[in-house]
Amino acid sequence: MVINIFNSHFDFSFRKTVLKAGFSINSDSQSGIESVNLIQEDNTKKEKAKDWYLEIPAVELNASIAEGTTKEVMDQFIGHFEQSKKWVGNVCLAAHNRGYENNYFSEIKTLKEGDKIIYHYKDSSREYVVEENCIIQDTDLSCLEDTKDNTITLITCIENEPNYRRCVKAIENKK
Repeated sequence: MVINIFNSHFDFSFRKTVLKAGFSINSDSQSGIESVNLIQEDNTKKEKAKDWYLEIPAVELNASIAEGTTKEVMDQFIGHFEQSKKWVGNVCLAAHNRGYENNYFSEIKTLKEGDKIIYHYKDSSREYVVEENCIIQDTDLSCLEDTKDNTITLITCIENEPNYRRCVKAIENKK
């Protein structure tokens, strides 16, 4: 999968681009941008995870987040798409939903409009309200694009449907 990053937004170069299991995203070496190193020290991930986590009360989820969306990261954590925002804009996260020791997104299929998602990053928290829970094609990367509003996007696989992904979109609850 190829993603070039320019001016803090995504410029998608499609070359057999899909959200595969593990959701690895590499930058295009032809553009002169170095490949993103998706493998980090476990200690660094664990330390960051203390202050970086997700709560979804409707499905009784409370799980730590770590940088990257490789299988290795998602085996232990909810993964953060490295090219997406961490606070202002569209925060994009991925996790397993079945077949692994940690299937953090196993129940996001049951989320409905109005359900709360609480995102914690460093010393701040933000509450989001689910607006959409849909199925997208694995080639549809539009859900990862930045947004002017603060949103959160949750992505996971669909059982026995390798060409599709579940996508939950939620917008900041400004109360």
